[in-house]
Amino acid sequence: QVQLVESGGGLVQAGGSLRLSCAASGRTFSTYAMGWFRQAPGKERDFVAAITWSGRSSYYADSVKGRFTISRDTAKNMLYLQMSSLKPEDTAVYFCVADPDGNYRSADAYELWGQGTQVTVSS
Repeated sequence: QVQLVESGGGLVQAGGSLRLSCAASGRTFSTYAMGWFRQAPGKERDFVAAITWSGRSSYYADSVKGRFTISRDTAKNMLYLQMSSLKPEDTAVYFCVADPDGNYRSADAYELWGQGTQVTVSS
C-alpha cells in the first residue's frame, strides 16, 4: 500500500519558521518527482513547490519563493519543506504529493496525496 504521511505542522507566529516532513512508503519514490500543495479554507488546492527525482531542480510558487525550500532524502524516502518568514496568508493544510502525470503545478496531475498537515500562522 502506497502511503504519503505528512508531519510537522502547527501554530506559529508571523515571521516564524516550520519544517514539514513527508514520509513515503510502499514504493521506492527515488525516481519520482515530488511536491507540496496547500489548501486554505474555502479555496482550491494551490501549488507550493516541487522537486525533481534527482533533487537537482526545484520549483516554487511566486508567493513562497525566497521563503520556502523544498528538499528530499531519497535514501530515506523523505520529502521536506522548510518554511521561513511565515505570513498569516500561509495558513492552510499542506499536502505532500508524488509522481505527477502532466503539469506538475496542477493538482490534477497527482494521484498520490498525503492526508495533509495543518499550518496556522498567527498575526
